[in-house]
Amino acid sequence: MRELFRSKINKFEILTKIDHKMMSKNNTSSKIDPEQRELIERAQLRARQKRRLYQHFIVFLFGAVILILLNVIFEIGTDINPFGIDWFVWAIILWAIIFLIHVFNVFVTNKFFGRAWENEQVERLVAKQQRKIAELQKKVERDHPLPHKEEPYIPPTTPRPIDPDQPTNT
Repeated sequence: MRELFRSKINKFEILTKIDHKMMSKNNTSSKIDPEQRELIERAQLRARQKRRLYQHFIVFLFGAVILILLNVIFEIGTDINPFGIDWFVWAIILWAIIFLIHVFNVFVTNKFFGRAWENEQVERLVAKQQRKIAELQKKVERDHPLPHKEEPYIPPTTPRPIDPDQPTNT
């Protein structure tokens, strides 16, 4: 009986040690450097963009095959030939153009309009906002100047409201 009790205590001690180790790992892993977090988020974004591009390519291939089968095997729209070319060819060409635009956005646009460009734009916009704030502050100081320290502050006088209980000829 004692051995059973000791084995249960040992299991409990082992589990609590494992629990403490897991808790300490979680505490250290949540303290990620902000730059590393940004790099990780950027990498995840790029991976998602590329995955969606590859998915688009696979859907494009299956879609093109289906369009060809619809026209050739099922003879749907065989009499539709704008400019002497079958309709499914036009549909595939249009879809290929859309796919190329997607490729351009993922590989070319993100390269030129990536993190450095974004940071530059943010800095430019912040500087522009700071200039506007400085202009507004100058205007406020010019239109509503603060009293000098030598001059006593005299609050603006406002007419007092009429007291209905007070006689008018006093």
